[in-house]
Amino acid sequence: MEQSKVTLKIGGMTCASCASVIEYGLKKEKGINSASVNLASEKAFIDFDSQKISEKQIEKAINDLGYKVVGEKDNKNKPKRLMWGFVLSVLFGLPMIFTMLIGQMDLIPKYVQGILAAIVIAVCFDIWVSGFKKLAKMAPNMDSLIFIGTFVTFFYSLFGMFFGGPVYFESAIFILIFISLGKYLEAITKGKTSSAIKFLIGLQPKTAIIIRDWEEIEIAIMEVRVGDIVLVKPGQKIPVDGIIVEGYSAVDEKMITGESIPAEKKIGDEVIGATINKTGVLKFKATRVGSQTMLSQIIKIVEDAMGSKAPIQLLVDKVSFYFVPTVFVIALVSGLVWFLILHSVVMALTVFVSVLIIACPCSLGLATPTAVMMGTGLAAKNGILIKSSKALEIAKDVNMVVFDKTGTLTIGEPKVQKVILNPEFNLPEEKLWEIAGSLARNSNHPLSKAVYEFVKTKNIAIKNLSGFEELAGRGVTASGEFVMGNKKLLQERKLDIVFAEKLMAQDSAGTYLFVGNQDKQVVGAILLADEIKPEAKEVIKKIKSKGIKVAMISGDNKKTADAIGKELGIDYVLAEVLPQDKMSEIKKLQAEGKIVAMVGDGINDAPALAQANLGIALGSGTDVAMETGEIVLIKDDLRDVVKAMDLSRYTLNKIKQNLFWAFFYNSIGIPIAMGILFPFTGWMLNPSIAAGAMAFSSVSVVLNSLSMRLHK
Repeated sequence: MEQSKVTLKIGGMTCASCASVIEYGLKKEKGINSASVNLASEKAFIDFDSQKISEKQIEKAINDLGYKVVGEKDNKNKPKRLMWGFVLSVLFGLPMIFTMLIGQMDLIPKYVQGILAAIVIAVCFDIWVSGFKKLAKMAPNMDSLIFIGTFVTFFYSLFGMFFGGPVYFESAIFILIFISLGKYLEAITKGKTSSAIKFLIGLQPKTAIIIRDWEEIEIAIMEVRVGDIVLVKPGQKIPVDGIIVEGYSAVDEKMITGESIPAEKKIGDEVIGATINKTGVLKFKATRVGSQTMLSQIIKIVEDAMGSKAPIQLLVDKVSFYFVPTVFVIALVSGLVWFLILHSVVMALTVFVSVLIIACPCSLGLATPTAVMMGTGLAAKNGILIKSSKALEIAKDVNMVVFDKTGTLTIGEPKVQKVILNPEFNLPEEKLWEIAGSLARNSNHPLSKAVYEFVKTKNIAIKNLSGFEELAGRGVTASGEFVMGNKKLLQERKLDIVFAEKLMAQDSAGTYLFVGNQDKQVVGAILLADEIKPEAKEVIKKIKSKGIKVAMISGDNKKTADAIGKELGIDYVLAEVLPQDKMSEIKKLQAEGKIVAMVGDGINDAPALAQANLGIALGSGTDVAMETGEIVLIKDDLRDVVKAMDLSRYTLNKIKQNLFWAFFYNSIGIPIAMGILFPFTGWMLNPSIAAGAMAFSSVSVVLNSLSMRLHK
């Protein structure tokens, strides 16, 4: 047995029943162990025995089900193709829609109506082909509903046109125009999924410099092997994972760990591929290359999470599988019964067509896309991008919101928080800033830069100290007398560390830089930290007021994370968590029955955003975070987290209202179309009235969606 996996892009899927049909069909094939079809990404993830079935045979099985395997080029062209289909159908259908709405259909001759309807059908012929194929395979979908309604309406109208009967061409046109719009909107949303993976892949540098025979050689990234000695200069990306064998530097690992302050790296420390070397020259031995690097593992995690099944399927897709055959059987039985009773072909045909027309799923097809269109437009005006109906469904059920710390709850850069003067010495604060600014002036370290920028705002004279020296992993000195750095530097220079230890024992969120003078006295300390966003506390308070628990997850150290969590009133704090573990923590919460919304901004958040029931990404974050999240906060304002959840609930309520009206008309209209009133009143529903009722149901759905404009 040779286990293989393949991911195939599938064209022709329109609803949840399509995904179910493909899954069921594939699982029946000999040699296929498992198959998962994701409607949102339009991909099938298949695990199979290559000795029993080949990829070609799998593709044939999919084609036999009425679908087809397509390439990425086809997928890119799909939205444009659907857009032109919608535009052309509106162009040729507008005269009919206008005359129908004003009740003056006689203004357009019947044969012209027939020609316009035929053109619109030709433009939207893909829907007919798809609907017919799915019917032939005994697996009807939404296209099948559209096909039956428009097919019967069109050909019944043709019969009326040639033999002097009524025509209902406008019904077919009305249906196809709005269904085309819905398909176009859906295609735009789906088209974003693969770009997140492409962005991640693009993070890895194309080449690497390795040392061979004492020479620097630049090679393609894929040619790097485990054990190679890799050279990375300041400002360059680290190509693969490894262990440092020579050099010292600060490395920006924010994209992987979430830590805002660059990590000090020395001999023996690990470096991660795709992170950025900031200051010194590094040589390291490659330990993980190719698919084994941490970035590659993140890519796989995101891809797997995206390929997993959505937890909730749309109600329309569930109902549609049973709706089509049920209505068709009702129409046939009703027509046959009246034929047997009255022996009238016209009567039987009238009932058959009336049932199909009044049950035509136009309003069902419009219920979701019109509300989603209005809801997303309303959200966009508020700086919120809602990317999927999955987000709308899940938002109302969220009972746990998990925030990333760095760049989400905090600014993402070290800032001076305060200065603490040593009470044993009578040093003015201005003098301490003069020493600190002068020492920080020539340093490239991010903490020193933050100090220097802060001192500049205080208009304090900064001196040009001689004998400046930057000490790896410790701090900076000048003239061998002034020092600024960590506790290790104080010990090395034999300064008293009592003051330093007292401060470090406090529960403070941030990093201390200690300042010493020429008399070897620790005269004070500067606390630097990643600043909390001003609106963070208010947002968390509002979320908790809705009965929703709040958690914070971070790659930062536990002390810093706990202090921030306490200040913000967060229920659960998870610190020192790597990207793989972030996703695992989300899984644990889900296993406990939590419906989790994850809020993040970085590459390190992408797996967790994809795994969460609802991913919310900040617009200031990386492209991959924004592509992975179902909701994107364009303005980078945390208050929009609450707005997004409220708008999602509001939009979903509108969808439910639309579906109620759609089903209400069918549940009332179908029995009347069947002739239930005829024995009592002698009145039989005319197909024209059925068409009007069907059109009115669609108009009511659209108007209900348009009312969302009034929402504040």
